[in-house]
Amino acid sequence: MSSTVGSGHEEFTAEERAAMKSRAQELRTAGRRGSRADKAAEAVRDVLARIAEMQEPDRIMAERVHAVITAHAPALAPKLWYGMPAYARDGKVVCFFQSAEKFKARYATLGFSDQAALDEGTMWATGFALTEVTHEVEARIATLVKQAVN
Repeated sequence: MSSTVGSGHEEFTAEERAAMKSRAQELRTAGRRGSRADKAAEAVRDVLARIAEMQEPDRIMAERVHAVITAHAPALAPKLWYGMPAYARDGKVVCFFQSAEKFKARYATLGFSDQAALDEGTMWATGFALTEVTHEVEARIATLVKQAVN
């Protein structure tokens, strides 16, 4: 069970507070970077470094998710978002990977923001639990990210 820290009318877990601090640091770092090419290259390095810091099985899943997204949706730019790997178009996050370990969850998550074009009628999924990334899961992720950017 996660510990909570009171903050006015809301309570945040220690993990949530750490994610918010990570996001604030990401914004400060992005503001200090140089050219657009430098920012993009450093963002990719940051994402790969964060993935490398993860424990198994999250690291293995994040590596495979990263490979699938960058191969099948090259228009999406890797970046950190709340300390987790994310993929953005025009600076807006379209999808992200959230490790199970970071939030002491039962499973990792592949999530999609409202920027993703996953619309299917009046209700559709925007988050997917991951316990393993098999070839079938890779194919499903590829389909989802292609749809998300179209």
